[in-house]
Amino acid sequence: MDGISGFMIDLDGTLYKGNTVIPGALEFIERLKENRIPFVFLTNNSSSDRIHYFSKLTGMGFSISIDNILTSSTATICYLLKHHKGEAVYPLGTPRFVQEVKDAGIIVSDENADIVLLAFDLTITYEKINKAYHLIKNGAKFIATHPDDLCPTENGYDVDIGPFIRLLESMTGARATVIGKPSRMMIEMAADNMSVPWEDMVIVGDRLYTDIKMASENGIRSILVLTGEAKEENIRDSDVQPTMTVGSVDDILRKSRKFSARIQ
Repeated sequence: MDGISGFMIDLDGTLYKGNTVIPGALEFIERLKENRIPFVFLTNNSSSDRIHYFSKLTGMGFSISIDNILTSSTATICYLLKHHKGEAVYPLGTPRFVQEVKDAGIIVSDENADIVLLAFDLTITYEKINKAYHLIKNGAKFIATHPDDLCPTENGYDVDIGPFIRLLESMTGARATVIGKPSRMMIEMAADNMSVPWEDMVIVGDRLYTDIKMASENGIRSILVLTGEAKEENIRDSDVQPTMTVGSVDDILRKSRKFSARIQ
């Protein structure tokens, strides 16, 4: 942990589950703030915008800025504006997500769209899936905000976007461009946000195939917490290995003497 000067921190399963704060999460963030160590929250959940997450986190007691929050939606919108400016998008997403896309100046169309954009859609219907299928089959590009199979809740897990990516891929033969974690783009945004070199950052998260994989593929240190999706048996069977594994964020400071000495 010596030499770390910036934290990229997952939300669902790492700082909270559903509407319940994970013990020690508030204290962990306060310790980072007290010692002026930059941090950003990275979430793949694209069902809501940054304003929603800011309201949720502050309502839970986290004293943060909206600039501390980076979502897969934010990264996807940046990608579309950079690489597909002027192209029409058919979004499969919540009304809040669709509005966020529109507010960014992206053209939204139900017909003849150039791109099918799949987000974590709590309002998904057969009609939406069928329309997306026909658009992709007729040549539309396929872009997804993130690859997660499950979304953590207080009572377990709900189906996330991953199965729908595979469904559309299997039916159309197309391959989705996936933007969120473990995409390199999320790290680039975080590094710019914190003005911290890549080699000085650490990723904290609860998923091997997104959080820890993103760190592993980009030469960044990682801390896996066991309060979310990943369990100890998953680590043994995985090709992706974290730099450190802890029970929760509450253990991070206590498990590393160098880091604890630095911030006390």
